[in-house]
Amino acid sequence: MFSNRYYRTISSRRGLVSFIVTVKETDLHIQACSDMSDAALREVLKQRGHVEAYIDMVPVFRTSLTPILQESYTPPAPAIVAQMLDASRRTGVGPMAAIAGAISQFTGNELLKSSSEVIVENGGDIFFKTHSHISIAVFAGQSRLSMKIGVRIAPRTSPAGLCTSSGTVGHSTSFGKADAVTVLSSSAVLADAAATAIANLVQTREDIEPALERGRNIKGVEGILIIKGDQLGAWGDIELVSISP
Repeated sequence: MFSNRYYRTISSRRGLVSFIVTVKETDLHIQACSDMSDAALREVLKQRGHVEAYIDMVPVFRTSLTPILQESYTPPAPAIVAQMLDASRRTGVGPMAAIAGAISQFTGNELLKSSSEVIVENGGDIFFKTHSHISIAVFAGQSRLSMKIGVRIAPRTSPAGLCTSSGTVGHSTSFGKADAVTVLSSSAVLADAAATAIANLVQTREDIEPALERGRNIKGVEGILIIKGDQLGAWGDIELVSISP
């Protein structure tokens, strides 16, 4: 999503080993208790294979910008595809809006079998499970708040996702002009789709409040941050923090 990976350097976590896994469009920055590059690569290849095979059977899965009706695709779907379809239906966007969060989540869950802490970042979409507070800087393009505002999240007993969408940064499809919309959920798949759906609603600063209201009504969304220009709005179980240069 971002050509400048500077935000990765300030999110590195003491005590964890960092490594990168890249497959085609998938570019993961992973932190775990040890270097688990081989296991992560195998999981990425496996999950991408599931998605690519499903697209071969149901091409509309890749191109649709709206939820796919039950009768228009061929079950059974592999788990990653099923979760993307569910997130799509909950949020009203196409299923591929959740692909980055889905790859992060499925890779992270596999690594959690051997590592008690994991952070998987995929172009700004993050799956994590840590034993202490985690603060993540938000990249918001040309906004003066970019990389100066972060989200601080308390330790959780189960993994979660923190995903960001933008209408002014990157190549992802967005119908809005938000500089950043960040969503917290227990599902990184849902967080990714919800961030896209909420970002689609933001054209001007005046849209921040109604977009927050729409987002809080998506079942499974736990927290939202919206940045548009020099204005922001937030709701839910997130704490905003200042990020030092």
